Amino acid sequence: MSRPPTPTRRPSSARRLTAPLTAGLLAAGALTALPATQAHAAGSVVKVTGSQGDWQLTVDGSPYTVKGLTWGPSPADADRYMPDLASMGVNTIRTWGTDASSRPLLDSAAAHGVKVIAGFWLQPGGGPGSGGCVDYLTDTAYKDRMLAEFPRWVQEYKDHPGVLMWNVGNESVLGLQNCYGGDELERQRDAYTTFVNDVAEKIHAVDPNHPVTSTDAWVGAWPYYKKNAPDLDLYAVNSYDAVCDVRSAWEQGGYTKPYIVTESGPAGEWEVPDDANGVPREPTDRAKAQGYTDAWNCVTGHRGVALGATLFHYGTEYDFGGIWFNLLPAGQKRLSYYAVKRAYGGDTSHDNTPPVVSGFGVEGDAGRVQAGKDLVLTVRASDPDGDPIAYEVLANSNYIDQSKQLTPMPFTDLGGGRLKVTAPDRPGVWKLYVKATDGRGNVGVETLSARVVPPAVDGTNVALGRPATASSFQPSYGDCPCTAANAVDGDPDTRWASDWSDPQWLQVDLGTRTTFRHVQLYWEASYAKAYTVQTSDDGQNWRTVSTVTDGNGGIDTLDVTGTGRYVRVNGTARGTGYGYSLYEFGVHS
Repeated sequence: MSRPPTPTRRPSSARRLTAPLTAGLLAAGALTALPATQAHAAGSVVKVTGSQGDWQLTVDGSPYTVKGLTWGPSPADADRYMPDLASMGVNTIRTWGTDASSRPLLDSAAAHGVKVIAGFWLQPGGGPGSGGCVDYLTDTAYKDRMLAEFPRWVQEYKDHPGVLMWNVGNESVLGLQNCYGGDELERQRDAYTTFVNDVAEKIHAVDPNHPVTSTDAWVGAWPYYKKNAPDLDLYAVNSYDAVCDVRSAWEQGGYTKPYIVTESGPAGEWEVPDDANGVPREPTDRAKAQGYTDAWNCVTGHRGVALGATLFHYGTEYDFGGIWFNLLPAGQKRLSYYAVKRAYGGDTSHDNTPPVVSGFGVEGDAGRVQAGKDLVLTVRASDPDGDPIAYEVLANSNYIDQSKQLTPMPFTDLGGGRLKVTAPDRPGVWKLYVKATDGRGNVGVETLSARVVPPAVDGTNVALGRPATASSFQPSYGDCPCTAANAVDGDPDTRWASDWSDPQWLQVDLGTRTTFRHVQLYWEASYAKAYTVQTSDDGQNWRTVSTVTDGNGGIDTLDVTGTGRYVRVNGTARGTGYGYSLYEFGVHS
């Protein structure tokens, strides 16, 4: 995943997909006041034992295979969710940060027979797209802060019975490519993994009874650990669709330490082919469930080397990334939840299981869905337990504006698995979701993409290619110059953009006095909340033919009757703090 999480959870956005305050403070080295030392039960002694190719993890001398999940909820909610985790056969959870807020989680885990791989976050964690570039060659202040901070929390929790091991960093070897290139990137990767070793040494000095590992996003990081981090007790890797290739990479790399998989599951957004609309094709619910099963089989198949896994993700977030990866988005259990439960030996014999969505589509062309018009979705779903199914339809604009939120779409059930909705008003590729729930806490979810286009307008666009002028335009910045001509060129990828003030106008010269019946405005994100459409015969004296006071962007198709040589859209109130921005200004006769 791509950005620093809170100390005990990872964010819910799509991976390479998404930093709350506490983790940011930890990464910056801010010291949180330590609570008074409390008496607690003696911690376990955890060891990596055995020899080359015949290792095992032991807890107090007994063999221990990590059957885990990454942890998403707040530590304060641990008692709410820990019994469910234990019922799944989970014996381990993984976090990405450790601080004062970790104690309730550790306490609850220990009380339910679950142990914690306690993480420490290092910049630029999270792989591609993450921030926080550190110069590991020269930034001694940052390194000194981390070398002081991490061992303090190890000292605080080293005797806690909930601790299994310590995990230093997450995907930073890969993430450094966002900060450096060429030979400098290689020097930084060497310096980072050397620093990880320095941290491991410090932790071992404080706590000799728990192993230390370090996670990265791909096995290409392991040669750096092999070279520079001899004090790590084992390696760790996040690997999804490629997890079954980890074994061969380990064998070919000549490694002499075992490993755990610290994130895995179905194919991620960065691993799947694009669909017909050019966006990643999200696996079906059934394929995701199979992905967890396959991942666990590949981990356990590397006997004596792979010591277990914490699969991704025991999270309840209900957004783009949550639907892709969470086992229980919004607290509802899906097929993947039960696949993990079966893999870990949990008792599923009395479980009520989720509806299965076997088909989800659109009537018509999913590549040309008219904005704001009726759209019929087709759904095929069944419930293995015969429970009645209720539906919910949602939309997401991640591939337009990087929003991860899901927006409910009211629908009319036409019967026969046909659900009528109003298509989104903003052109671009949208993700559409259908949720099928059984009223018993289970959910089936399927997704598809639809390319929303401006709705067809009767008549000829008499403004197309005609001379256009404006009160102002942005000469530079981003995709600009954004001149008036861009709004009448027929290209939805170019735009007119005004100064950031009111009022602003854009007008087109039709060449001769012309009667028109429709005006279509295709707004960029910076839209007009209030505006008028006006006509003129001389470009000086204007007549208003339409007034809008509740604009919300997207596509405005106005049925108007007007005559004039000039047609103007006159913005009087901006909908954002930016200027006015129009992809297209169509005047239809």
